[in-house]
Amino acid sequence: MDLGAVLIAVAGVGGTLGAALLTQRGAERAKQRELETAQAFEEARQHRELRRSCYAELHKEARQFATALSRHLYVLRDRAAEAEDVRALEETKDRYRDRWSEALMIAPDTVIAPATEVNGALNRAYGQVKRLEQGNPRPGESPLTAAEAQHALWALIATMRGAMRADLGVGEALPPQLTPGRDRLEAMRQDLSAPEES
Repeated sequence: MDLGAVLIAVAGVGGTLGAALLTQRGAERAKQRELETAQAFEEARQHRELRRSCYAELHKEARQFATALSRHLYVLRDRAAEAEDVRALEETKDRYRDRWSEALMIAPDTVIAPATEVNGALNRAYGQVKRLEQGNPRPGESPLTAAEAQHALWALIATMRGAMRADLGVGEALPPQLTPGRDRLEAMRQDLSAPEES
């Protein structure tokens, strides 16, 4: 038997086995990349869903807190706040605070910035309402200034909502709506400045 033929045969068999091995390794790498891509996609989907849920709750609770402040101002206009009134406001504030704490851990800076403005404005309005409730307002604070601070919350909440929607890719950020609700503010001003009926 010719040594050259044996070497050619061995090289042919080795090449065939090597090609099969390379093909198998290539297929394994492709499968690994496919699994990693699918896993990254699933993680991104879960994170987006977590943000969506967090944003929906934060938006809802911020609106509830703003509404509770308005309601409390009307209570203070008509009578002294009772334990049930105070409890309702405090529970609403606590629910909002829990959602705010959650958002701080989940939301990107593009959402945290306008949400921080909402948080600060809510807390300032709450402080003003509580001082009025306790009969200890700061100079310049009145039911009217508290109503104006509460009304200003809606534009900030709209800006926060727009940032949340943009982050989720739902649509373009919506501009804050500064004029809608002016009638509501004017009605509240009239209600709060109207003399009490005896």
